Amino acid sequence: MITIEFNGVQSEVDEKTTMEDLLRLAKVESRFCAVELNLEILPKDHYASQVFCDGDKIEVVTLVGGG
Repeated sequence: MITIEFNGVQSEVDEKTTMEDLLRLAKVESRFCAVELNLEILPKDHYASQVFCDGDKIEVVTLVGGG
């Protein structure tokens, strides 16, 4: 297990957890969000292969429609 910071909250995840896995666990629809990993935007095509290192900081912003 490694420790990451997900939207300001420290969490422990398996070292093989991908960004796609993390979004699924958090119930975030990947097509309606933007992800920042250690202050850099992560391209959506990297979600399935991006694994984490101890201490990584992830910020997820979801898009909300309305008017």
